[in-house]
Amino acid sequence: MPATPAVPDGKRPTLADVAARAGVSTALVSIVMREAKGAGAATRERVLEAAREIGYRPDSRARLLRSSRSRLLGVQFGLQHPFHTDLVEGIYAAAESAGYQVALSAVAPSRSERQAVETLLGDRCEALILLGPQAPAARLAELSAHLPVVSVVRRLRPPAAGVDVVRTADDEGARQAVDHLVALGHRDIAHVDGGKAPGAADRRRGYRTAMNRHGLADRARVLPGGLTEEDGATAARVLLDARPRPTAVLAFNDRCATGVLDTFLRARVPVPDEISVVGFDNSHLARLAHIDLTTVGQDASRLAELAVGRAVARLEGEERSGTETVIAPHLVTRGTTAAPPDGVRPDVRG
Repeated sequence: MPATPAVPDGKRPTLADVAARAGVSTALVSIVMREAKGAGAATRERVLEAAREIGYRPDSRARLLRSSRSRLLGVQFGLQHPFHTDLVEGIYAAAESAGYQVALSAVAPSRSERQAVETLLGDRCEALILLGPQAPAARLAELSAHLPVVSVVRRLRPPAAGVDVVRTADDEGARQAVDHLVALGHRDIAHVDGGKAPGAADRRRGYRTAMNRHGLADRARVLPGGLTEEDGATAARVLLDARPRPTAVLAFNDRCATGVLDTFLRARVPVPDEISVVGFDNSHLARLAHIDLTTVGQDASRLAELAVGRAVARLEGEERSGTETVIAPHLVTRGTTAAPPDGVRPDVRG
């Protein structure tokens, strides 16, 4: 016999709906669904019948409640990404405040994302917080069918069913960087992009949009890059040979920008006197005194707090999933940007 819906159309039945149908408390329904002690046989049968009638299906994550809770949040991070270190620090603080512990599993050149995740699952983590995951959306959706999954600093296109997203508005950050450089007088602004890395497409789009808005579409120049110092150095060597040479560079991230700076230093091209450089992330690397990098800041503490908040909300019974939270970036001006050299500073439109 088909179930008789007892909740608004399109809404997934909840424990409260079952309780109302059976005429018992929500706590008692929870006891029955967890197969715990505390409910008589007749009451148990009445609750299960009510659940069948309204089409209630326990979430697969309820299995966690049938055994002792680990209260452990699994965090996948990139071993070579300075910004991930900042995020992890914030995650520890937010998790401790919420009464949870953190298990870390690194992605490295010799260790894949799948290996990192499998380790966390083996540690009985109750939720996964994935920093900049590059796995296909289908893989993330597959994981979210078993436990809460939060993707940090990556927009998911197409969205992955059941996966919560917490990220920065990367396109807005690139726009802020271009606006800053244009305000200083730069027209020839190159972008060293991040390839297929999380956030790269949005930053590339933000750069092109901003250049177009300032009437500089014909000056836009995107060079293949990546996440590492080596990627930045490779792109910088191309720029050194370019004619005309750009007067400013927006790098994909702070590591990439550091590679750009090192190459210019070795070529005796002074920064920012001859060429300005902007990074992205405002990682601890950018804040080192001898680097002093102008960069687009991502709020690591806020991102971490929101990511932990989403994971805990799901574990504590919130039904809503597949949310996306986007926070604004902010430009941090330091010592690697200045007006272009005398004689190349033109009037700009904007």
